[in-house]
Amino acid sequence: MERFLLKNIDSPDSAGIGEYLRTGGYASLKKAFGMEPADIIAEVKAAGLRGRGGAGFPTGMKWDFASRDPKFPKYLICNADEGEPGTFKDRPILEKNPHLLIEGMVISAYALKSERGYIYLRGEYPHARAVLDKAIAEAYEAGFLGGDVAGSGFRFDLSVHQGAGAYICGEETALIDSIEGRRGQPRIKPPFPVNVGAWGKPTVVNNVETLANIPLIVSMGAGRYSEIGNPECPGPKLFSVSCCVERPGVYELPMGIPLREIIYEHAGGVRGGRELKAVIPGGISTPVLTPDVLDCPMDFVNLPKRGSMLGSGAVMVFDDTVCLVRVCWRAMRFFEHESCGKCTPCREGTGWMRNILERMEGGFGRDGDIELLQDIARSIMGKTFCPLGDGAAGVVLGFLRNFSDEFMYHITNKKCLAESG
Repeated sequence: MERFLLKNIDSPDSAGIGEYLRTGGYASLKKAFGMEPADIIAEVKAAGLRGRGGAGFPTGMKWDFASRDPKFPKYLICNADEGEPGTFKDRPILEKNPHLLIEGMVISAYALKSERGYIYLRGEYPHARAVLDKAIAEAYEAGFLGGDVAGSGFRFDLSVHQGAGAYICGEETALIDSIEGRRGQPRIKPPFPVNVGAWGKPTVVNNVETLANIPLIVSMGAGRYSEIGNPECPGPKLFSVSCCVERPGVYELPMGIPLREIIYEHAGGVRGGRELKAVIPGGISTPVLTPDVLDCPMDFVNLPKRGSMLGSGAVMVFDDTVCLVRVCWRAMRFFEHESCGKCTPCREGTGWMRNILERMEGGFGRDGDIELLQDIARSIMGKTFCPLGDGAAGVVLGFLRNFSDEFMYHITNKKCLAESG
């Protein structure tokens, strides 16, 4: 497939504005200024773009809600807080193609009639911060940011706000609280940020990859864009592939590509030719899958039918040497540590599940532990302000649904099934 989002990132100066302009950069912005804001929103709707941050909400619909709200000013925030374990898809855009993101944000801001934008950047990406700051300065100097963008009379100012390493700030309302200078904790919804967001004003929060798709949609039009990938979820998709594969990395592929093709054709197959045991398809918070569903299309429609989610598109591959009890335990250590503590089910439940899994992994599992884990997970599901609790519960329920024998082996034999072979 032709590269769109990762175009020219192999060039030594791909992050510079000179290289970006040489390859047609900012042409979509100039085209957008020849359109009405409402027409751009309609084009994004017609293209079928869905948010690439994990939830998969229709981008054009979100924009439409915000644009119809009469309150001003309106804010545009790029969610670059890429904290989901296994996910590193946005990093190549941030570090190698930042002007694509900036162009996408200016077009989006014009469509929304927003004059102020922020890139909320993950605290653990110091190099990306330096690249973004330089790219923003270049864009200001070239007239693509500021008081009269490209001679259009439209004003848009952009800056980077770097987080402090809190996973919870990847949730849009916690992110907004952080930008406002408060502790990052999720808000109850409704009201939604599109109506009551940053400083009580209409706010659109989109992922890096989502915004990077906007120049492509404007350039080629909704009709051609919607022909890429699955008609139900069109467009290119960035997949982070890691763990037990020959060629881990970020791959730009059509949305809806089969999971099997990602693993065996693009990532080179399971490392060392070993047997595939399990796959997490969309980052650690998406339920694990078994090898018999490898032909499932990787999109927001088909993966839920197999009991999982596309999430961020972070494919984590495990071979037959991996102890899945240990994977589940380590995931729960992460969720316990990253819980903001606002909701009792998440704050307490993740710790309880981590404790049970820890003793199970250590050879001290008890009869009834599987049922207890299931009960705790179900008591968390649907009872928290944000999806972190649901993610933690879904991880445990997914492992127990598909690999209960391995958990029972730990309890019965006081050792790992993977290591026993």
